[in-house]
Amino acid sequence: MTTVVRPPSHSPPNKPRMVVSVRRLFQAESGEYVVMVATVLFLVAFGLVMVLSSSFVGSALGNDGNFFATFLRQAFWAVVGIPLMLIVSRLKPIQIKRATPAIFLAALVFQALVFTALGITSGGNRNWVNIAGFSGQPSELVKVALIAWMAAILSDRLDRLHDYRVLLRPLAVGVAVALALVIAGRDLGTVGIMTMIALGVSFLAGVRLSHLVAVMGALGAFLGITALLSPSRVARIMTWFSGCTEADYLTTCWQSVHSTYALGSGGLLGVGLGNSRAKWSWLPAAETDFIFAIVGEELGLAGTTLVIVAFVVLAIAMTRMVRAQQDPFARIVTGGVMVWLIGQALVNIAVVLELLPVLGVPLPFMSVGGSALLSSLAAIGVVMALNRAGSESVSDYRARRRAGTR
Repeated sequence: MTTVVRPPSHSPPNKPRMVVSVRRLFQAESGEYVVMVATVLFLVAFGLVMVLSSSFVGSALGNDGNFFATFLRQAFWAVVGIPLMLIVSRLKPIQIKRATPAIFLAALVFQALVFTALGITSGGNRNWVNIAGFSGQPSELVKVALIAWMAAILSDRLDRLHDYRVLLRPLAVGVAVALALVIAGRDLGTVGIMTMIALGVSFLAGVRLSHLVAVMGALGAFLGITALLSPSRVARIMTWFSGCTEADYLTTCWQSVHSTYALGSGGLLGVGLGNSRAKWSWLPAAETDFIFAIVGEELGLAGTTLVIVAFVVLAIAMTRMVRAQQDPFARIVTGGVMVWLIGQALVNIAVVLELLPVLGVPLPFMSVGGSALLSSLAAIGVVMALNRAGSESVSDYRARRRAGTR
């Protein structure tokens, strides 16, 4: 009698295990965690659709008739950024915290490259670098690094935050250097977002309001003086205060007026995807800073409401994650990333609605920009890593090490 030995039902031991199913990746996570990731992926996908729609005219004019050049570049960065987000999400919290000083220093050095031969001036701002044919904004990386570095500093000093001297060194020095490097490039829109990040992170850590108010007053005065040194910014701000006149139409009011035209012509359901008239060279930066206006024109109030609701859902999910987080470092980083992304989205939408002067701030996850998309997705990856179910928090790691040394 012959005995038939059947192979085991499971896969052979030498089978690659690099592929991880989505279900296994998220099955143990909280609802807020899953909602956050799903909302980010939705915004990226929706942004790609709107980039294709808003950029094909400009792409054809500036890329030898290639209608898809801008879209393909943005799609490339999305394909790179989403795996980067997932890779970062598998890091251990203690690894992230230990790496923050080196990452922050590297980001500052990268930002300083804009003042070398690698730097590029665009729109009056010197805030770009070109390395091996790839251009990007180092200030986007500085935003992520600033949040993580400030959180690492503040989370180790929670019991001494009442003493302003603790905040002056090294915290105030590092923030001042980061802001100074961006201010030197004359990108006041980014400086405003970074200032909002620094104040938001400090508030979440528990810094006294009296100290924050003093800092806000000093920074506000400094930024005001800096803005007055630029005639073009003064003209935009004064036009925003006084309103557009016929003499301003072809200069400082062009973008704002045509942004309003685009939004107003969309109505309830829009003129149809791809049918925008503003993108035919009427609205500058249609695929970057004013992509929200194209959403309103082509998809109407329904489309703009969908975008706003998505950011509201993202804010609620991240707020719940902040409230549920017990580890100070993870809590501050999560809150800081939320302040950055939601705050920047609000500023962008306010500019499009003429509630703020034109600042040159992109809409997170949707506007064209490889460095902005990569940095935003990497920041979400950090939040995922710090809030992942089963991951050992920095506090737990330190408690275990202390117990092991006794």
